[in-house]
Amino acid sequence: MLIGAVADIHGNFDALYRAMARHDDVRLWICVGDVASITGAYPEPPAPLYWIKGNNEQFDRIAEWEAGVPLPPNLHYIRNGTSARVGALLVAGIGGTYAPTWYDIPAAQLPHRSKDDKRRHFVREEVEACRELADVDILMTHEAPRPFIVVPEEASPTDKRRDAGKPVINELLAAVKPRLHLCGHHHRFVDTTREGIRSVCIDRINRSYLLIDAGSLTYRKVDQ
Repeated sequence: MLIGAVADIHGNFDALYRAMARHDDVRLWICVGDVASITGAYPEPPAPLYWIKGNNEQFDRIAEWEAGVPLPPNLHYIRNGTSARVGALLVAGIGGTYAPTWYDIPAAQLPHRSKDDKRRHFVREEVEACRELADVDILMTHEAPRPFIVVPEEASPTDKRRDAGKPVINELLAAVKPRLHLCGHHHRFVDTTREGIRSVCIDRINRSYLLIDAGSLTYRKVDQ
């Protein structure tokens, strides 16, 4: 059995639907965040899509779904610090970005002004809940672990290399010990090992996605 894995849809639902149509034998899909369009719309995909939040979402709608309002058909939201069964796999998630200023604030107390919604971040209580999960097959985070070196696209020899990885993700990997780690956010494909775990950053959906064997958790990268 194969499952599909995508990242950073950013409202490009046509690219998502195109990938799903190309692989109609793939019954289940997962996403590491940034699903919503700029207007806050969400897809109604033809196959089940299990996703964590990114830092670009419609957080009022997510709050409604967390409160029990039904999601659109085939959308399955994985709250931070929880897991879901995706076929035979246990998939856990920590969505959103890391902000040290807000990390120790309870999630329910994160302010959400219209132009500065702090619900885009994850917090310590959610990470601690995730650390307690057992037998996780795939851990999805929006942020990447360290090191994750970002180089400007038009880099010169004097340009500074920036490590955009977050140590809290390394610590989470070491504690949870999933069979596979997937992340996004940086709009590039990177396959590496962190804390002894294979860690794959998925590129945004308009460029590529993964098909993962549910037994071995090996994958094939498919270009759009």
